[in-house]
Amino acid sequence: MSDPIANEVLQLRREIERHDHLYYVLDSPELSDPEYDGLLRRLRFLEERRPELVTPDSPTQRVGGKPREGFVRVAHSSAMLSLDNAYSEGELADFDRRVRELAGRDQIEYVTELKLDGLSLAVHYSDGLLGRAITRGDGAVGEEVTENARTIRSIPLRLPEPFAIEARGEVILTRTEFQRANRDRLDQDLPAFANPRNAAAGALRVLDPTITAQRRLDFYAYLLLANGAPTEPLHAGALDRLGALGFKVNTHRRTCQGLPEVLDFIRHWETHREALPYDTDGVVVKVNDVALQQRLGWTARFPRWAIAYKYAAQQATTTVLDITVNVGRTGVLTPTAILQPVPVGGVTVSRATLHNEDEIARLGLQIGDGVLIERSGDVIPKVVRVESPAPDRRPFVMPTTCPVCGSPVTRQEGEVAVRCVNTDCPARLKESILHFSGRRVMNIDGLGEVLVHQLVDRGLVQSVSDLYHLTLEDLLPLERMGETLASKILRNIDNSRSASLDRVIHALGIPMVGERTAQILARHFGSLDKIAQASADDLQRAEEVGPRVAEAIRSFCSEPRNRALLERLRAAGLEFEQQAAPTSGPLEGLTFALTGTLPTLSREAATQRIQAAGGKVTSSISKKTRYLVAGGDPGSKLDKARSLGVEVIDEAALLGLLQSN
Repeated sequence: MSDPIANEVLQLRREIERHDHLYYVLDSPELSDPEYDGLLRRLRFLEERRPELVTPDSPTQRVGGKPREGFVRVAHSSAMLSLDNAYSEGELADFDRRVRELAGRDQIEYVTELKLDGLSLAVHYSDGLLGRAITRGDGAVGEEVTENARTIRSIPLRLPEPFAIEARGEVILTRTEFQRANRDRLDQDLPAFANPRNAAAGALRVLDPTITAQRRLDFYAYLLLANGAPTEPLHAGALDRLGALGFKVNTHRRTCQGLPEVLDFIRHWETHREALPYDTDGVVVKVNDVALQQRLGWTARFPRWAIAYKYAAQQATTTVLDITVNVGRTGVLTPTAILQPVPVGGVTVSRATLHNEDEIARLGLQIGDGVLIERSGDVIPKVVRVESPAPDRRPFVMPTTCPVCGSPVTRQEGEVAVRCVNTDCPARLKESILHFSGRRVMNIDGLGEVLVHQLVDRGLVQSVSDLYHLTLEDLLPLERMGETLASKILRNIDNSRSASLDRVIHALGIPMVGERTAQILARHFGSLDKIAQASADDLQRAEEVGPRVAEAIRSFCSEPRNRALLERLRAAGLEFEQQAAPTSGPLEGLTFALTGTLPTLSREAATQRIQAAGGKVTSSISKKTRYLVAGGDPGSKLDKARSLGVEVIDEAALLGLLQSN
């Protein structure tokens, strides 16, 4: 017997899907917003009456996901490599020449596409239904953000046929939505986003998909795969098929017969791109023939069959009204030029970074001067040179105390940066918390920018150590916070107490101590107390720690506020010790380097196993290197190893060495 409610639900879904495609993909809506909302309300009403009719591909489920505890890392079906860049027509001509020589052809057919400035995403479909969405990550492994991707209206929840395919593309924020997002943030007394790319990337990596939905992201597909391989013989055909499957594909593309037509496309959009609804900083040029792409192959980092032509930075002249100082996460004082507002490439620029005192001296810049500025990469404004020195110009003097907390500032010998030594300085605290909670640091998912600003502005967190004293009662009154999300954030904070010593060292934000140096220090000393008490000479006995790094560590650890922070973190239960690095084992005295993708071991896992067996792992090749462990798509280390006579082994040989006595 026919089920009238089920039939109406099915009809409503198809109708809403059609209007979504018209609005979000084709930009040709047929319904007014109230009419569209009426269809969606009717569907939601029927699904509430008959919950068994709700399916994952229903339009009502786009913002139906619950907040998550964290993101799962997932391997890509094939590497998501970045593109090499060309900054002039001459460099593009060199690319064309190399392709023609490798292909043995006089002319190559290319596809040109506008280069969108966003975040790469791979969306996977099984039986025609959206199953998984993965960020680019490091190119080999990304993070699953499926629930967030479901909120992007230009990503189909269901394909017209039950295909098992993968569509890769770019997640962007249009100029209109970027401006709206920044207006909303300023209304909430939050700092504006620096650029649309940062805003899009941040929205895709929040734990609560309802926040992603509010950012109104867009998705343009540019690659169609099945089982990690292209599905069509021509790249242009793949773009057409993506459009037929319901994806938004950039209409501003062209199939070009040779380099002259490519240059015509590039020159046209260099003068017309400001009329676009989104930012573009160049043109992507790809060989159209997929079989030829496979023959041309890849380097360690880039495909040989594609390149990104980058437009020159756009410039304008204006006047420096003042120079102020900002304080960043590591305490670096960065001078910033306050400019007479001037339009540059469609954006009004009123500030530009001056980097440091040495850069100001190099420019010969003083307050009041007329300057030439440019948007580097069409995003970050910078001062190029002084055009007209002002008769009443005033020199800039770097302050001797932090302009925010009043603590002394220091400048290490041989370093250009001037730093505030106070870890709890309010100006650097927000950035310090964001760094502290990062995925590769203490891995506290949920501590996004909006939440961190609220925690600091309301006085709930005055030091990173205060994170470990937050309660449910502290979090619940905050904006966009429910009990489920608050509980998960608190659980993630609690779980971070067991983070390894190297992560704790990295989290402290010691100048010049990044992830790798933190790992070296943890292995060498095995104790944060020993690091804090070590002399500069003792610190330099650790591998790859030189005088500047040692001095930065000593300066950090000698500051009373930082010593107090360490004690508070100790009281919070963080790991201050780890087992000392082994002094003997089957790989004792052997130095290794790694390149390429190993069949079963990640780079981190291989490093840990080598070190656990007494060996050393370095980031570069030298005559002291005993073995280079090479996997798929090896980089330039392979050539250098061969030139130096370093023995090259694969993963199987490494595992054999690990098992030897």
